[in-house]
Amino acid sequence: MKKILFVTHNGRFLVQFELNDIRILQDMGYEVHCATNFKGESMRVDAEQTLKEHGVICHQIDIERSPLKMWQNTRAYSQLKSLLRSGDFAGVHCHTPMGGVIGRLAASATHTAPVIYTAHGFHFYKGCPLKNRLIYQTAETFLARYTDAQITINQEDFAAAQKFPLRGKAYYVPGIGVDVKKISSVQVDRATKRAELGIPQDALVFITVGELIPRKNQEFLIRAFSNANLTNAHLLICGSGREKEHLEQRMQELKVAEKVHLLGFRRDVYELLKCSDVFVFPSKQEGLPVALMEAMAAGLPCIASRIRGNVDLLENSRYLFEPADENALCQLLKDAANDVQTEQECAQNREMLKRYDTENVSEYMKCVYMEVLIGEKE
Repeated sequence: MKKILFVTHNGRFLVQFELNDIRILQDMGYEVHCATNFKGESMRVDAEQTLKEHGVICHQIDIERSPLKMWQNTRAYSQLKSLLRSGDFAGVHCHTPMGGVIGRLAASATHTAPVIYTAHGFHFYKGCPLKNRLIYQTAETFLARYTDAQITINQEDFAAAQKFPLRGKAYYVPGIGVDVKKISSVQVDRATKRAELGIPQDALVFITVGELIPRKNQEFLIRAFSNANLTNAHLLICGSGREKEHLEQRMQELKVAEKVHLLGFRRDVYELLKCSDVFVFPSKQEGLPVALMEAMAAGLPCIASRIRGNVDLLENSRYLFEPADENALCQLLKDAANDVQTEQECAQNREMLKRYDTENVSEYMKCVYMEVLIGEKE
């Protein structure tokens, strides 16, 4: 049986985003291995155990997310080279920036090919700081010579990838897939769910989903929500992260602590979406946001920042705003309170999502794997 190796900086990423690709390769007859850093994984997800349950053979490689941890990542590079030399792998599929760097360099050093790299959102993009282009775009341009398939998940990144001096070529795949039918069919007793959260039955409920980090821009959202001063409105924020204490402090300062609810990591996000009225996504940087797709599938009107990925999904929406324009977001929150999107608009969102449905994305990925690994075009 031929073997394929996934490389990323942590195992939780594979559990969250790559189980479908793993299944595709297994169905094609490949034995799937992963090389990643399981140390320090969040307790809420036992990534190694989950991957093993899905038939994946796991290897501990000490990759660190930060490129500044040079010593640790140099050691990870040596570990990965040893694994590739001893493993006789028929290909490597890299994910995350440091997984992409170390994976491609190690594959080149051991003459392992073909090499696939999925960019879940380049760290250089329209409007990014100059240092991002100097560091990340330069790195991607250099590593292109070791890349047989550069997969991108939004149109801006695809256009950028086509300019790289790739050993192979660039591919566009519409994200990692979202199960539109499953999300659409979720049933929830809104009254009961709202009572569990301590929210009035007649309240207007905004919701956002994302890790509590600066890139997700939750403080910006809380300020806009406060300034909108909406009567009987509440904001749900689902996610955990290092910004929790800071956000709690800002909520107290802005006197919205009783109306803004930090719910932490949730396993009932679909139900929370179904008991909410409007989804808000103020992120500064995305590849192709699953959270936004899930909200669209749930039938919610969506307010979102006008950035790469979001505009792929909501290109003609009247609810887009510049990610630094707090006044614009404040006004859109007010507009949504007075003029919630029509059912027709929400239906259009669900229709748009068909191309991003899991089944459709799986067909894209299978075609890429067939062409790159086997040399066959469907």
